[in-house]
Amino acid sequence: MSGAHDHAGGGPAGDLSSPVHRLDPRAKILGLVAVTLVAVSTPVSSWEAWVGCAIVLGSVAAVGRIPARVIWTRGRVVLPLVIFVAAFIPFFRGGEVVASIGPFDISREGLEVLAAVTAKATIGTVSAVLLGATTSVPSIIRGLEAMRVPRLLTLIAAFMYRYLFVIAEELRRMRSALAARAYRPRNMLQVAALGRMTTALFLRTFSRGERIYLAMLARGYSGRMPRLDPLRLARADAVFVGLIVLVLLPLRVIS
Repeated sequence: MSGAHDHAGGGPAGDLSSPVHRLDPRAKILGLVAVTLVAVSTPVSSWEAWVGCAIVLGSVAAVGRIPARVIWTRGRVVLPLVIFVAAFIPFFRGGEVVASIGPFDISREGLEVLAAVTAKATIGTVSAVLLGATTSVPSIIRGLEAMRVPRLLTLIAAFMYRYLFVIAEELRRMRSALAARAYRPRNMLQVAALGRMTTALFLRTFSRGERIYLAMLARGYSGRMPRLDPLRLARADAVFVGLIVLVLLPLRVIS
């Protein structure tokens, strides 16, 4: 059943029963990382490869029924800042001057760098957004584990994802307690309570983490989460990765 499961704040979105959502997380990681690598390694003179990347990402979004507003809502956290910083490059990059704005000259080379940064940042951001919109964070971490990513990294990511919400809830309760005690700092001399709150939050987090770790050891935890259903690469996964390679590899090699 298709539906507009639009969780703009994070998590899967679009049609959760689409062929893209049902793919093995390893296939989606490989495919979308390949799109990003092609975009990043392509020079501005070979813009055709960027068009190919955009077509691939557009196809993934269309098949997964990912609304454009979801892509924009999640991508605007990073993309506008990158483009804003890159917008100053044409004014400071040397080369052939094509225009002037007051005392500042705009160079052709600077405009090319701006175009390259914008295209690469956009493709990379949309690739990450589509991965997050079609795959849950636990599935992504599980796929990385199956791809033999160092276990320490996947463990840190898994526990950070799981307990970040716990820490945020703890912080919310502490802020509510301060507000209930009429804490309204009006100058720098009144913010000492924030420092004490930060220290208390750290100590509580450390203590809770230690208790959780001991509880996991008592339940037989050995450094790897048990899995009841192993990942299996199917024909659809190979087709997904193969189509991306067949579309983008020739464009990148020719360039």
